[in-house]
Amino acid sequence: MLTSSTASLVLGALCCAAIAWMQDPTPSTAPAAEAAKPSTPLRVLVIDGRNNHAWRATTPLLRAILERSGCAVEVATLGEGAEALATFRPEFAKHHVVLSNYNGPTWSAEARRDLENFVGGGGGLVVVHAADNAFPEWKEWNEMIGVGGWGDRSEKSGPYLRLREGRWIADPTPGAGGSHGAQHEFVLTHHASDHPILRGLPKRWKHTQDELYDRLRGPAQNVTVLASAFAPKELGGSGEEEPLLFALTWKKGRVFHTALGHSVIAMQCAGFQETLVRGVEWAATGAVRERATPSDFPTEEKSSPRELEPAKGEGKR
Repeated sequence: MLTSSTASLVLGALCCAAIAWMQDPTPSTAPAAEAAKPSTPLRVLVIDGRNNHAWRATTPLLRAILERSGCAVEVATLGEGAEALATFRPEFAKHHVVLSNYNGPTWSAEARRDLENFVGGGGGLVVVHAADNAFPEWKEWNEMIGVGGWGDRSEKSGPYLRLREGRWIADPTPGAGGSHGAQHEFVLTHHASDHPILRGLPKRWKHTQDELYDRLRGPAQNVTVLASAFAPKELGGSGEEEPLLFALTWKKGRVFHTALGHSVIAMQCAGFQETLVRGVEWAATGAVRERATPSDFPTEEKSSPRELEPAKGEGKR
C-alpha cells in the first residue's frame, strides 16, 4: 500500500525535482485507546541557554509537557562566556532523545561529533522552532533537520520545499532562507496521516497564535513533510503552503522537526503538545503507542490552548 514517505530529492539545474513518497505500511485498525505511560520512561535531554526566543520561559513548559506524558527530562543549559562554550559537552548517550531549544554559537568540534555519533548511531533528535535557525555552517546538523532558516542561508544551503499538484518538490530558486509574517492563528493540514506521529488525529486543525515560518531551505533529504500551513501575503507571508512539521531519518537515527513553538502561547496549543509528545516517542523508538485523540484537540474552526504549570528547576551547566 502506498503512503506518504521519506523523500529523496534530486535537484534539477533549471527546474524543481519531485519528491517520491511512500507512506508507513501499517496503519492501525484497532480502536484508539488512551496511551499508557511507558514502564521505563523515555529519557529526554533538553538543550538550551542561547536563543533569540524566550527559552527561560519555554524550556520549563517543554519539560512539563514531556513529564506529563511520562518522560524523564533533564536540561543542559549552556552558560555564559567563551569558556562555557568551549567546555559544553552534554552527555547525549545517556538519553533516548535530545530536544534542541537552542539557537546560539556553534558548539565545539567535540560536542558536534558527540551529537553526530548519537543520532547516527540510532538516537533521537527533536528540533523546536528557532532551533532550526542554528548552526547554518554545520553540514551534518542541516542534514539532520532537513531545512532551516536565517543565518545567511540561501540557495547554497539547499532547496525550498514547495507543494505543487499535491506533491512536495525541491525548489532551487535563489533566495534567502527563513522569514515569517505577523503572528496569527492558522490551520495546519496533514500530508502523511498514516505516519505514527499523526495517525488518528484530525487532518486539519487550528493552531494558536504563532510565527508561521516560511521559506525554510536546506538539504531536504530523507524527509517526510507531515503538516503544513498557508502563509498569506497580506500578513507578510510567502503566499505559499509552508511545511512546518517534518519526520526525517539520518543514518540510523530519527528526527522530529517542528517549526511551531515561538512562545508560551504557541506551546500551550493542545495540537503542539500532542504532536510534540508523539514526535519525541517516534524519534526515540520509531513507533508511537496507540493513543486516543485528546478531547481538547483543536478543530479546523477553533484553536485549543491548554495551560500547564511550567516545570521547576534549572538545567545542568
